[in-house]
Amino acid sequence: MGFKNLMDYRAEFPVTETRIYLNHAAVAPLSRPAADAMKWLADDCWRNGSLHYDQWLETYDGLRRAAARLVNGSAEEIALVKNTSEGIAVIALGIDWKPGDVIVAFKEEFPSNQYPWRRLESRGVKIRWLSVMDSLDTIDEAAKGARLLAISFVQFLTGYRANLQAIGEICRNRGAIFFVDAIQGLGVFPIDVRAMHIGALAADGHKWLCGPEGCGILYISRELQDQVEPVEFGWMNVASSSDYGSRDMAMRTDAGRYECGTLNTIGCYGLRAAIEMVLEAGVERIGPAVQALGDRIDTCVRHRGYEVACERTPETGAGIVSFRKAGEDPNAVVAKLKDRGVCAASRAGWVRMAPHFYITPEEIDRAIHFLDS
Repeated sequence: MGFKNLMDYRAEFPVTETRIYLNHAAVAPLSRPAADAMKWLADDCWRNGSLHYDQWLETYDGLRRAAARLVNGSAEEIALVKNTSEGIAVIALGIDWKPGDVIVAFKEEFPSNQYPWRRLESRGVKIRWLSVMDSLDTIDEAAKGARLLAISFVQFLTGYRANLQAIGEICRNRGAIFFVDAIQGLGVFPIDVRAMHIGALAADGHKWLCGPEGCGILYISRELQDQVEPVEFGWMNVASSSDYGSRDMAMRTDAGRYECGTLNTIGCYGLRAAIEMVLEAGVERIGPAVQALGDRIDTCVRHRGYEVACERTPETGAGIVSFRKAGEDPNAVVAKLKDRGVCAASRAGWVRMAPHFYITPEEIDRAIHFLDS
């Protein structure tokens, strides 16, 4: 590909031929490269079984390299997981928590970034609950003595984008592990795990990366790997996994120690291709395009008397805009939009729209017009 213009990538999303897709915060359409890669593997495996197993191994490694480029980590710091929830669970269950340890968490989070931390309360871990809208000073104060802080890059409902750089600085200064659920921002806005002092980060591929469900990444820094034990242990966690006669249980020296068994090969093919397309298109170009589309939705729905879930700024806006109006059933609104070829979502009493970079401003205008028809 290597398209010069960002909108040339629109051709890689055939969904545009039949509908206006504004639901990337739920499940995105596969990009053409992801779909083609998965189709290739399915066909090859159908015809040849595991004859090309060496190519499967290269795809795993290629996915780790691509994911590392996306977050400015190293391939040795990337584990391949089923989904964001599994990545979070690896961290939550793998740390040797002590009674009295403190976690800083945020009340607006999606359940996958709440439940694992809340379960630790039965082991004597204390949680300091904040709002993502709290000031950095409030976050700094709460991080005193904390062992870990967990936050989403972008909130699933309001679309609020956290200042990872500033929060990472707080965590570094307070000696707290910084964990980021990146699923609603990875592939749209830049993430630099080193500059942002992120200890661990998890994201699935089926949202803004436009890859398949059931395949995700877990970044875990080399330093943190020494503090997080694998909670699932199988034949793949060990360094001698390729020697089936060995019974040496010494673990791998990289993040592969968190992969306990056979990987989702077809998912890895799709996710690698999806990430490589995002890297080629350029996150530095994708982010401003998505931000502008979100701003357009925000402006249009406000003019029609809708309440918007979060105030947008250039620093905190993202690709998610949720809105509602008294007396309107969001489920009925979403169903009406679907009948007109627009994909949106109903979440917690709000209508949520989430456009990606290949959507045009004219499509946004048409979708908003349908709210009145």
